Amino acid sequence: MVPGMMCDERIFSPQIEELSKNLEVTVADISSFPTVRELASDLLKKAPKSFSLLGHSMGGIVAMEIYSQEPNRIEKLILMDTNPKAELDEVKLKREPQIKDVREGKLLEVMRDEMKPNYLAESENKSSVLDVCMDMALSLGPDVFINQSRALQKRTDQLNTIQSINIPVLIMCGSEDKLCTVERHEMMHNMISDSDLKIINNAGHMPTLEQPRETTEVLKEWLMK
Repeated sequence: MVPGMMCDERIFSPQIEELSKNLEVTVADISSFPTVRELASDLLKKAPKSFSLLGHSMGGIVAMEIYSQEPNRIEKLILMDTNPKAELDEVKLKREPQIKDVREGKLLEVMRDEMKPNYLAESENKSSVLDVCMDMALSLGPDVFINQSRALQKRTDQLNTIQSINIPVLIMCGSEDKLCTVERHEMMHNMISDSDLKIINNAGHMPTLEQPRETTEVLKEWLMK
């Protein structure tokens, strides 16, 4: 499992608890390098010889790069709430003031005001999920924010990778994901011959925590078939 930007294993807590009953589950660390290529290479050095791979958000971007580097090691691939395209120029520019603020000690403010409000659907558990997201971000800290921001800025387009995938793929996203839209996931589904598409209703960018039971059941059924 590869978590998204400023997330750790807590983003997958409900899924780890259930899937670990039948599978060996590990969560990758994508905090230490400022490029997606380096993050993917580092993960491959630590991973088993062959494995199934789940990437959420930025973790999905890293997962696509992992597949592009060593496709024969991946048995199954899950891409969740992610984006195969390179970062738009306007988004790259928006990251600069965020990085500046984080360097000046304003990580909490950046996460609170500029990023997290866009993440979630309106629901009864929105506040508690936001609290988990904030706790993860603050525990990872400013250096990780800057590394991951730079990696996202410099990432390459992975559409050619998507088209080359020849293993089973599950594509998932929240029905109300504003960052990585349903339409983007439908595009990926249409580009991959052996793929399933699952939309999690009443969820935004964090379906693992927003709708944990449904997300877990989808993953369990698909991985075990």
